[in-house]
Amino acid sequence: MALEIRQAKRAFATPEGGEVRALDDVSLSVGDNEFVTLLGPSGCGKTTLLRAIAGFEDLDGGAILLDGADIRRMPPFRRPVNTVFQSYALFSHMSVARNVAYSLEVAGVDKAERAKRADEMLDLVGLGGMGARKPSQLSGGQKQRVALARALIGRPKILLLDEPLSALDRQIRQQMQIELKTLQHEVGVSFVFVTHDQEEALTMSDRIVVMRAGQVEQIGTPRDIYRHPETRFVAEFIGETNMVEVVADGVGPVKTAEGLELQHETKGVSGACVAVLRPSDLALTDPGSAPDHGIAGKVTQEVYLGADLHYWVQPDAGGPAWRVTARDRGTDLDIGSPVALTYDPADVHLIREGM
Repeated sequence: MALEIRQAKRAFATPEGGEVRALDDVSLSVGDNEFVTLLGPSGCGKTTLLRAIAGFEDLDGGAILLDGADIRRMPPFRRPVNTVFQSYALFSHMSVARNVAYSLEVAGVDKAERAKRADEMLDLVGLGGMGARKPSQLSGGQKQRVALARALIGRPKILLLDEPLSALDRQIRQQMQIELKTLQHEVGVSFVFVTHDQEEALTMSDRIVVMRAGQVEQIGTPRDIYRHPETRFVAEFIGETNMVEVVADGVGPVKTAEGLELQHETKGVSGACVAVLRPSDLALTDPGSAPDHGIAGKVTQEVYLGADLHYWVQPDAGGPAWRVTARDRGTDLDIGSPVALTYDPADVHLIREGM
């Protein structure tokens, strides 16, 4: 493993005399040339962990291993780690090329070698020929590319990225997500990326570390995290979802308190559970043509989102309304229309209550 965090602990005193555990026994690993995202709401500890890896924050306990060696006592400037911040922190009086090569200049690398490597990095991030410009002459997306080139020119073992795309508008941010993932594979450097944006995490990551209140909730591939959440928090935090409380008997369908039955393929689970079914896994059909396990109900709300239509359907059996994502086919369902919700039982995921 390129990076390993073992039982990291960090607490901060509050003005009221209490204590906040920013990191509460956190353990995780990052492989060579792997893109790992730390995902979670504000205050979950992801930025504290990133700062600890960089050396800007000390731990109260635990270990940070890089290629098997503990680097906790190593000063930040000696760690083979670079950081890209949310603010680009470019030197406004320097050219783009000098900004990129500044760490080499400080290290005493000769001018010709600095210029050569700066040009290579600018080509890599799609800014070839722009080395003579000043940061003020660049767009937000271009400034972010300069910050990336500057962080990568020193050939770090790990690149840390602290919400670097949050200041960009949506279209540029989506473009940069793809470019970042491509760049990571080209340079062969492990990336540790911090974000609260689910779309960014799902788009770019090899693995996602979902955090809450200083602890790791779940670690897995984007597909695992989305399709097989291990806790209620992960199911709610990652994407849109329908969640209903049910009782399972370990064999047959699960049942809601209102008596609604849901078919599923998660056998061996019994007791109180939460059934998770994504809106895109549901389809709207005519009640008369629905299969036996279809959910009869009425449309209560519609939201148009371009290619998609989002409907809310209130089951006739009662309980919360279900959200459904459908493709826009040029026709709308009227509020109050009777419909049936159909689904593949394999898409129903069960989480034991309390998880």
